[in-house]
Amino acid sequence: MYKTRFWTHCVALLAALILLAGGSTQAGEDQNASKEKERALIEVLRSASPAEKATACKQLAIHGSKEAVPELARLLADEQLASWARIALEAIPDPAADEALRNATHSLKGRLLIGAINSIGVRRDANAVDQLTGHLKDQDSEVASASAVALGRVGNAAATKTLRQSLAGAAGAVRTAVAEGCILCAERLIAEGKLSEAAEIYDEVRRTDVPRQKILEATRGAILARKSDGIPLLIEQLRSSDHGLFQIGLSTARELAGREVADALATELARTTPQRAALLLYALADRRESVVPPAVVEAAKSGPKEVRIAAIGFVGRLGDASSLSTLLAIATEADAELAQTAKTALAGLPGEKVNTEIVARLPGAEGKTLGVLIELVGQRRIDATVALVKAVDHPDAAIRSAALTALGATVGPKELSVLVSPVVAPKNPGDVEVAGRALRAACIRMPDREACAAELVAAMPRASVSTKSNLLEILGAMGGPKALETIGAAVKGSDAELQDTGSRLLGEWMTVDAAPVLLDLAKNPPSDKYQVRAMRGYIRLARQFSMSDRQRAEMCQNALEASNRIAEQKLVLAVLERYPNADTLKVAVKATEVPALKEDAARVTLAIIQKLGGKSADAQELLAKIGLDPVKVEIIKAEYGAGTTQRDVTEALQRYVRDLPLITLPSPSYNDSFGGDPAPGATKQLKVRYRINGKAGDASFAENAFIMLPMPK
Repeated sequence: MYKTRFWTHCVALLAALILLAGGSTQAGEDQNASKEKERALIEVLRSASPAEKATACKQLAIHGSKEAVPELARLLADEQLASWARIALEAIPDPAADEALRNATHSLKGRLLIGAINSIGVRRDANAVDQLTGHLKDQDSEVASASAVALGRVGNAAATKTLRQSLAGAAGAVRTAVAEGCILCAERLIAEGKLSEAAEIYDEVRRTDVPRQKILEATRGAILARKSDGIPLLIEQLRSSDHGLFQIGLSTARELAGREVADALATELARTTPQRAALLLYALADRRESVVPPAVVEAAKSGPKEVRIAAIGFVGRLGDASSLSTLLAIATEADAELAQTAKTALAGLPGEKVNTEIVARLPGAEGKTLGVLIELVGQRRIDATVALVKAVDHPDAAIRSAALTALGATVGPKELSVLVSPVVAPKNPGDVEVAGRALRAACIRMPDREACAAELVAAMPRASVSTKSNLLEILGAMGGPKALETIGAAVKGSDAELQDTGSRLLGEWMTVDAAPVLLDLAKNPPSDKYQVRAMRGYIRLARQFSMSDRQRAEMCQNALEASNRIAEQKLVLAVLERYPNADTLKVAVKATEVPALKEDAARVTLAIIQKLGGKSADAQELLAKIGLDPVKVEIIKAEYGAGTTQRDVTEALQRYVRDLPLITLPSPSYNDSFGGDPAPGATKQLKVRYRINGKAGDASFAENAFIMLPMPK
C-alpha cells in the first residue's frame, strides 16, 4: 500500500512538473515574442513617419520596458508625438520611465511641460515631489495648476504638506488646483485609515476662498471622514438654505453608514419643509436600513400628503410584517392617492411572514380592510382558497368581486370549479362578468390546459348560450387540441351566436393545427360570412407561422381551390411571393391557369424566380409554361422624381436586372433603394428607357410599384 501511494505521489509530482515546465516554456515564448515586438517598435520610433511612430507608442504601452524609455523620452519635446510617448511612459512598469519624465521637466515649456507633469501625477512618482513643488510657483498658472494636481495624486506626506502650506497663499486658478490636490490627498488618507488628518484637510479647503464645487466636495469628505461624528455637520447641510449644500447633504446621507445616522435623518423629518422631508425620505430609503425608524412610520401616518406618500413608499420597500397594521390603516383611508400608495406598498412588502399575517387577519377582517386583504392575496399570489371561497358569498358586491379576482390569480387545478360555478350558475348575476375574467385568468395559467379545457367543456351543457360563448372565448385564449375540437364543433352547430364566436376564434388561432378545421369550415360554411372568415384565417396561418416549404405550398394550393373570391385568392398569391421556393413557385405557375388571376400570378411567378436567382431546376420550363422565355434586358436611362426634380438612377436599376422583364429592388421603397427621397412630399414616378432582346421600350411606374417592363412591340 505504501509503495502504491509513493508511486502515485511520484506520478502526480512528475505531471505537475511537466505542466509547470510547459507553462514556463509558454511564458518564456510569450516573453521572447514581446521582446521581439518591442525591438521592432523601437526601430519604428527611430526612423518611421509620425503616424507610424504614434501607433508604435500605443503598442509600447503594452510591450514596452526599460529598453524603450530612451527613444520615448526623445519624443517628449515633439509637439506632434509627445502625448503618444507619454501614453507608453505612463504604462511602462520601470523606474526609468519616472526618471525620464522628471528629467523632461527641466527643459520643457508650456503645454509639453504640463503634459509631462500630468504623467508624473498618473504614475504617482514620490521622487518628483521637489520638482513639482518648484513648478507650483511657476509664472504659467496652468503649469502651476498641473503641478498641484500631480502632487495630490502622489499624495504622500511631503506632497500633502506642500499643498496644505500653499492653499491659502496660492492665487486665482492655482488655488483651485491646490484645493483639488488637497482633496486628493485627503481621499488617500481616508483609504489609509487616517481619518482625523483627512478631516483637517477637508476643513481647510472648506474655509478657503475656492470655487463652489470644491467647497461641496470638501464638505462631503469632511462629513464622511468623521463617520458618526460627522452627523452634526451633515444636519447643518440639510438645514442650509443653500440648495447645493442641501443636495450634497442628501447624497452624503446615502453614504454615511450607521444606525445613528438613520435616526438623525428620521428625526429631521419633522423639522424641515414638506418638500425637503420627502427628499430626505428617498435618501433614507436608498440606505436600505434593516429597521424602519419610528419617525418614518409616524410620517407615513400623518402630516403633509407628499411626505406621507414618500414615507409610505419607504415602509413598503424596507418594512416587514410589523408594518402591516400601519399600511392597512392607510389603505382604507378616504384619500384615494394615499390609499393606492399604501396598497402598492403592501403588495411589495418583503417577507413570507407578511403572507402568513395576511391570511391570519382574513377571518376577523371586515369592510374595507377585508377588501384590501383579499386584493393582497391575489396580488401576492397567496394560497388562501378557503377564505376566498367564503368571501365569494359575501353580501358586499365589492368584496365578492375582489374574492373572485383573487381566486383567478391563486386557485389551483383541483379547485377550478369554484370559479366555473359562478360563471355557469351564478348566485349573483351581477358577478358573472368579473367571474368570467377570473376564470379566464385561472385557465390561462393552469399547467395542464387539456384537463382544464375538459372541465370547461363538461360545464357547457349547464350554461346559457351567452355563457357558452364566454366559455368558448376562454378556450380560444387557452388553445390546445380539446379547445380547438370544441370550438370547431360549435361552429358546425345550429346556434348563430356560437357560430359567430367560434368562427372568429378560429380565425385568430395561434397554432397551425387549426388549419384543417378552418379549411373544412371554408369548404362547408354555415353561411358566406363564415366562409370568408375561415378562408382568411386559413391564409393567415400560411402567411404568419413556421412550417415546411411543402406544407405552406400545399396550404396555398388548398386555399386557391377552396376560395370563391378573387380577394382571398390574391392574398394567397401574396403568401407565395413572401416565401419563394420551388414548391410555392409551382403553385404560382398553376395559378396562372385561372383567367382572373393570370396577370397577378404571372407577376408573382416572375418575382419568385428572380428571388431564387434562377436556381430552380424547373425555372426555364416554368417560364415557358407561362409564356415567358429568358430575355436580355438593358436599362438605357432611368430617372426617379417629380416634375423637374429628377434623380438619375440608371446605375442603381442596372444592378438589379436579371434575364426577366421583372426587376426586384432590395426594398419595397423606391426611396430606400435609390438612396433617398428626391422630392419629399411630392408624388413621384420612375421613368425607364430600356431594351428587351434589342427592342427599345419606355415605361413609367408609380412610386413603389412593381417594376414589370412591358415587352416592346
